[in-house]
Amino acid sequence: MEKNELKELLQIGVSHGADYVELFFEDTITKIIRSLSGEITEASTTNIHGVGIRLLQGVDEVYGYTNDDSYDSVKALVTDLSTSFTGTPGTVSEFLPERTYRNNVKKQANTVNYKKRVTLLNELSLIIKSHDARIVQAVAHLLETSQKVLIVNNEGIYQHDVRNRTRVSLFGISKDEVTMQQVGDSTGKSCGFELLDKYDFKKKAVEVAERAIKMLSAKDIVSQTMPVVINNGFGGVIFHESCGHPLEASSISKGLSPFANKIGEKIASELVTAYDDGTQFGEWGYLNVDDEGHPTQRNLLIKDGILVGYLVDKKNGRRMDAPATGSSRRESYKYSPTSRMNVTYIDKGTDTLENIIKDTEYGLFAATLGGGQVDPATGEFNFAVSEGYMIEKGELTHAVRGAMLIGQGKDILLKIDRVGSELSYGQGVCGARSGSVPTDVGQPPIRVKELTVGGGGK
Repeated sequence: MEKNELKELLQIGVSHGADYVELFFEDTITKIIRSLSGEITEASTTNIHGVGIRLLQGVDEVYGYTNDDSYDSVKALVTDLSTSFTGTPGTVSEFLPERTYRNNVKKQANTVNYKKRVTLLNELSLIIKSHDARIVQAVAHLLETSQKVLIVNNEGIYQHDVRNRTRVSLFGISKDEVTMQQVGDSTGKSCGFELLDKYDFKKKAVEVAERAIKMLSAKDIVSQTMPVVINNGFGGVIFHESCGHPLEASSISKGLSPFANKIGEKIASELVTAYDDGTQFGEWGYLNVDDEGHPTQRNLLIKDGILVGYLVDKKNGRRMDAPATGSSRRESYKYSPTSRMNVTYIDKGTDTLENIIKDTEYGLFAATLGGGQVDPATGEFNFAVSEGYMIEKGELTHAVRGAMLIGQGKDILLKIDRVGSELSYGQGVCGARSGSVPTDVGQPPIRVKELTVGGGGK
């Protein structure tokens, strides 16, 4: 549409009393290829295309969407939504200059033929499968997505953006007479097919296979309270889930968080400084602008154990009388946006993983975390340890299985007594009210001096 047509639509949106009107146009192409033990079992391309329309009057909201983004169709929907409100007509500001888009692709997907993708994925899954006869299934999965958006609102936002992401996931399932184990590795970035050149995925495939076999000899862990050393990278999922979500304005603004009204208070060990940073160019959770058109920011959440900030979107910011922090996200045009994380991490300290383990007389090393559950209102969590090892007299001994980390976010933050220097990120997809969005979780190795570990051992 032309800009004058967009302004006409915005004017219709505010005509019955709405004070905020937003149009979110989207065109997303997603390609998936999956190899199972050397054979392609899935190859798909999907196209998400449409426009989402949001109107606010104060904090009251109406939302609608359509996959027909013609002027007449959008006009009919905006007109219908606008009648949800009554009051003095709002205003429409002139469009502001656009924020420059930073191209994050060096190798466009369309420059790599399909055969090369298939050959590589089959090779990776066969590396895992052929490593040992006890590996019964091996998966190599490639995801490539390109999302093009246009965001406009009556406050002057007129912003195009392009979000390109590529991820390779590897899984190995091992089985013997007693047990079956699954381990995996997933690497994703905001980039193009050059991801496959940047990382040695053949080496990663071997490592996945080795870990899958190693976990067959793991022993069931006995339930107990003990020190737990949590590895870097995806270990940060505990902070993301149990602490990050309760710091989002969608919970804070309604008082549904243990961290509500706690700005300036000590909520963590003085060793803990934490950020959510959507500006980290090239990372999986990077965005040039959020889904309300605001530039992303490096948001300091916790400084030396003191709570200093929240993640704020437009609507919940109105409830809190707080400015937006570039943290508003949505899965697609079918979802209304709300405050979400991008690249969330505990900042690095000065310790090393080697020294942290050496100085732990007895405990658990959670090398890799799996799935879990969290109650954002309380911060209560439980997370499965998909790969873990006992620490005895400062050394890693035997592998353990069935370990479950159980606790509350507000408690675990205060019990962190060691923070390593090796900061890294893990990539995942976070699901919440506004759908599933790609996020990085991160941390250096940390030690929690006391944490409940559930298990089925005796």
